[in-house]
Amino acid sequence: MDWNAYRKRLAWYQHDRFGMFIHWGLYAIPARGEWVRSIEKMAVEDYQKYFDAFDPTGYDPKEWAKLAKHAGMKYAVLTAKHHDGFCLFDSKLTDYKSTNTKAGRDLVREYVDAFRAEGIKVGLYYSIIDWHHPDYPHYGDNIHPMRDNEAFKDHAVQENFDRYLDYMHGQVREICTNYGQIDILWFDFSYGQMSGEKWRATELVRMVRSLQPNVLIDNRLEASGEGFGSLLTDNPTEYSGDFVSPEQIIPPEGIVSQKGEPVAWEACITLNNNWGYNVHDHNWKNAKTVVRKLVECVSKGGNLLLNVGPDAKGRIPKESVKILTEVGDWMQRNSASIYGCGISSIPRQPWGCVTESETDIFLHVYEDTVGPIPLKGLKKENFKLIQFESDGAEIQLKPSWTTGNYPEYMYIPMGADTFGSYALPDEMNTVIRMVKA
Repeated sequence: MDWNAYRKRLAWYQHDRFGMFIHWGLYAIPARGEWVRSIEKMAVEDYQKYFDAFDPTGYDPKEWAKLAKHAGMKYAVLTAKHHDGFCLFDSKLTDYKSTNTKAGRDLVREYVDAFRAEGIKVGLYYSIIDWHHPDYPHYGDNIHPMRDNEAFKDHAVQENFDRYLDYMHGQVREICTNYGQIDILWFDFSYGQMSGEKWRATELVRMVRSLQPNVLIDNRLEASGEGFGSLLTDNPTEYSGDFVSPEQIIPPEGIVSQKGEPVAWEACITLNNNWGYNVHDHNWKNAKTVVRKLVECVSKGGNLLLNVGPDAKGRIPKESVKILTEVGDWMQRNSASIYGCGISSIPRQPWGCVTESETDIFLHVYEDTVGPIPLKGLKKENFKLIQFESDGAEIQLKPSWTTGNYPEYMYIPMGADTFGSYALPDEMNTVIRMVKA
């Protein structure tokens, strides 16, 4: 791997830290999650009714983009094709696409135009799995809807996996050719023996890099949400990707290489418990949780890719809109503690997390305090200014009889006095900026 080129193309990503994932497709109509066809073992004929009914009259990617921008998200990733094989783009290689539904148009085109107009970098998710294509393995596969259907036992004789790979590679070429600069190409996913060169992965990545030299690629040509892949080793494969993609979990200690060095990673997390729209799932994370989990990711050197699942009409659920609006209100005041920040020299504390940039250390205080906040090993002289991030108000450090027994600590008072109990100015997450001397 050319590590200099790698670090150069990764720079914006490790600065911006926060993105929007968008899972949307035919599965929004049954509204039972994006894996509905596999879980319920639906035949392609049974799933066809959703293709026939797909008519997203409420689809307005400009509104999606405005919401993402307000939330402080700097990039977005849309499911151009999910596992069911349905394409939101005008692929010349299939009829199973949005232009042949009642929508009658290329929905990916509208997405990239809308998000770029708001200054948001655009990514496209592409599933290397395809339950619609006749040459993708059916019977005996781990996850195909027809995996247990005896009628497909002899189907493998007709399947030609190389023909499927030609199709899959061809669609990736279309994505990399027809939509201008793509900032992220998010492949999903490898499993069991379906990994690495099974996908002709080296050939695929070389083609992608030739067409989109600056694109970032995830690690799922050789891994899934369960694995890390060779990016953590001294000799990553050509298809190792640029970042690791833990799913529905924030790594307890971040992610490091075999040498113990930090590795780029991104936690992809749902706002409720489903990626695709699920009308029955009301287990929403609140804005406080989202903000604190974003901070946790950054403090461990990672990104947060937070998902929304628009409904069958193309509208982001009102609950998601409310949450992201509140997150954005916090980001308006405190985004400097996220953008351009990463792992701090100060470890996680009992009262919260710490992020750090080249010039500043940011304390993210979650709990009301009894007395001042202790920071071991730091001195007042290490900092030019200490202030609340939300309004810029200075915090004065004063000696106090309450702290004299602990000279190895620097103490930051949360109020006018160095003693007493203080309610946080921002109950969601109070941020203190410490400007390095």
